[in-house]
Amino acid sequence: MASGRNMIVLLIFAFANKSFSETIIQMHPAAHRAHADDKGSGFYCESWRYSVETNDAGEWRSIPARCIEFVKDYITGERYRSDLEVVAENSLEFVKNVKMVGDGKDAWVFDIDETLLSNVPYYAAHGFGSESFNEKTFNDWVGLAEAPALTASLRLYKELSEMGVTLILLTGREEFQRNATEKNLLDAGFSHWEKLLLRNPLDKGKPATTYKSERRKEIEDEGYTIHGCSGDQWSDLMGYAMGIRSFKLPNPMYYIP
Repeated sequence: MASGRNMIVLLIFAFANKSFSETIIQMHPAAHRAHADDKGSGFYCESWRYSVETNDAGEWRSIPARCIEFVKDYITGERYRSDLEVVAENSLEFVKNVKMVGDGKDAWVFDIDETLLSNVPYYAAHGFGSESFNEKTFNDWVGLAEAPALTASLRLYKELSEMGVTLILLTGREEFQRNATEKNLLDAGFSHWEKLLLRNPLDKGKPATTYKSERRKEIEDEGYTIHGCSGDQWSDLMGYAMGIRSFKLPNPMYYIP
């Protein structure tokens, strides 16, 4: 009798185990299909954004049509703000462990657009980057000097200043936009920068990676040690004279080579 009961238990266990295994195998693809295209985002758009931020996507030209709503939800939501907070925290944690000389030559280089100032109000009116870039309308927006600060970046900026780090701003904006840029920065809470470097006529047509590398090299040639660089584009951070550490802020709206 005991052996009979044991055989029944084994058969029940084997059947249950087989059924459970088959359920697991079949459930995952079905669940994936059910959520993959929710509002045109889901797994595909999250993976696309990952490839953009890690630079696996290389020189991408536009947001996939199916991901426009996804980018809008991301860039206007808590996820974007949380990602910015983490980048700022990582930057601060790094600099706290840096041995600085303290001679005024310990520097941090910041990009401006989507790094210190947010152009989301502009891009909200232009498809969150899904429309072709219009230089005139964007320059008109810059001239208004109304871009708000990215809160996490402003806090990092102020903490670096209090630590005695020399703050250098390196932007792809052009020299004719200096007054508007300075006003916007000051109104948004940024101050006490050492240099504000903009493109001059000789820089016209240079890829951002080349232009920014040349400017960073000039900074180093002046005796500064660039402990950190912050930017939303890989072209803000790559090239040469890159500094000791680079910190990439998220930006799935556009790519600048």
